[in-house]
Amino acid sequence: MKKGAKMPSKKIVIVDDDESIRKTFFLILSGKYRVYLAGDAEEALARFRDAPVDLIIADYKLPRMGGIELVREFRRAGYSGEVILVSAFPDLIRLDELNRLSISQFFVKPLDLKVFNRSIDSLLGTREAIEKGA
Repeated sequence: MKKGAKMPSKKIVIVDDDESIRKTFFLILSGKYRVYLAGDAEEALARFRDAPVDLIIADYKLPRMGGIELVREFRRAGYSGEVILVSAFPDLIRLDELNRLSISQFFVKPLDLKVFNRSIDSLLGTREAIEKGA
């Protein structure tokens, strides 16, 4: 970040057990957002359950507690923000469950990073997305 540049205010938590995916998301998003990483659901809940977060991006398939359970726990704790769920296993996803948990977007891996990025900008109402009419 350039000296004197304003620190991004929107906060995103990335939850994925694949370190390379976490790092990729961090590199893509950290220029516009404050990005925090968690390697599993338990870490995400321990660190961010009561934190002001604007977006949670979680993998569907995580060790011990999956992405759906993670979102359910955040919702129980009062989180009402945006959620993006990603998965390499779209056949396992139940749309009624996504709707019930108010999951904003669902993406299938491998991701189209341009579409993914535009979706995040749109969900978080960033100036770039508004100017482009997203």
